[in-house]
Amino acid sequence: MRRTILAASLAILTVPLLPSMVSAGPIETACLRSDRAQATRAMCRCIDSVAQRTLTRSEQRRAATFFRDPQRAQDVRMSKSDRDNAFWARYREFGAAAERSCQ
Repeated sequence: MRRTILAASLAILTVPLLPSMVSAGPIETACLRSDRAQATRAMCRCIDSVAQRTLTRSEQRRAATFFRDPQRAQDVRMSKSDRDNAFWARYREFGAAAERSCQ
C-alpha cells in the first residue's frame, strides 16, 4: 500500500516536469545542429537556459537563425532599424550572460 502511494505521488510530481526536460528550445536545437566543436549537449543546454531567461520566445527563434546563417547576425548588427538595434542590444546582453554562465 505504501509503495503504491509513493509511486503515485512520484508520478504526479514528475509529470509536469517532463515537457520541459524533453523539449529543447530553439537556441539549443540550433546549437546542437551547428558544426562547432564546442557545441556539446551540456553547453547548448546552458546557452538555451540563458536565452530563456533573457530573450523572448520570438527573439530566441530569431537568434537561432544566426547559427545557420551568420550573415543574418551581421545584417541585424549593421541595420539602421530601431527594431533591429533594440534586438541587437538584447542579443548582446544574452551573449554576455551566456559567456559568464556557460564556461
